[in-house]
Amino acid sequence: MKPPPFAYHRPRSVEEAARLLAELGEGAKVIAGGQSLVPLMNFRLAGPDHLVDVNGLAGLEHVRVGDDAVEVGATVRTADLLRDPAVAEAHPLLAAATGWIAHPVIRNRGTVCGSLAHADPAAELPAVLALLDGGVEAVAWRAGALARRSLAAAELFLGPFETSLAPDELVVAARFPRLAPGTGWAMDELARRHGDYAVAGVVLTVTADGRGTPTGGRAAYLSCAPTPVVVDLGPVLAEAGGPAGDGGAPASPALDRAVYDLVAGALSPTGDIHATAGYRRHLAATLTVRSLGPALSRARASADARGTTGEVTR
Repeated sequence: MKPPPFAYHRPRSVEEAARLLAELGEGAKVIAGGQSLVPLMNFRLAGPDHLVDVNGLAGLEHVRVGDDAVEVGATVRTADLLRDPAVAEAHPLLAAATGWIAHPVIRNRGTVCGSLAHADPAAELPAVLALLDGGVEAVAWRAGALARRSLAAAELFLGPFETSLAPDELVVAARFPRLAPGTGWAMDELARRHGDYAVAGVVLTVTADGRGTPTGGRAAYLSCAPTPVVVDLGPVLAEAGGPAGDGGAPASPALDRAVYDLVAGALSPTGDIHATAGYRRHLAATLTVRSLGPALSRARASADARGTTGEVTR
């Protein structure tokens, strides 16, 4: 398999890359890791006239752990994020999510921002960004100057492989908000083979008070809709009340049923060669119920740590 002919460009700065994208128009595509774009080109499903390689651009290889968010530059590989001890400590959900992505060889080349810009509804990072209400920063060459704008996840993803980014915009960073004290997390998915795209998957957060009582929660789903779907679990969890059991989850089969019904009613997946719509809906709801225990256990531990020290632990 060979891609169709294209012209290759390797700019030396973000400004030069933005100017190139403005000049070349819709026939140009940005390439960094190339783990999504190159296979599409080899299968002749994509045929850009120009590739703009951003790997040599200074200032896009950063990972910044701030008090409120982790910012990831456009050329940061997924494997680098996975191995970063500061990210693992400050944002364990983000670190864990990268471990679900494909295989080591893919993670070694694929970039975090590239996955978000590709907007595959079966990918893990778009669901994480949507769950956390994160976003991306993009630049473009407008009126002879570099223009910047921020896009929240809710406005970024429009459909399968479709975003609200303009053809001449370059994503330079992604922002993943950190979890507040008293918040736990969990992630689970099912794939036909390890490393394959998930038949269905969920990433969720749950908040709890010092007694382990759930006070709120959100879940985001991959492979269940054209874009990541976020479901508010708060009403059902708050109604459950009561302290958490030994596993960190309220000892209530009724809660499991209520969460299952809520998720199953909120999702409208489609069927394909891998799963029927009904099975995918059932799987997503079941994964959610299964993830509640670990998430609430982490939420309770986080709330206890805050109560003991009187401050947020990092």
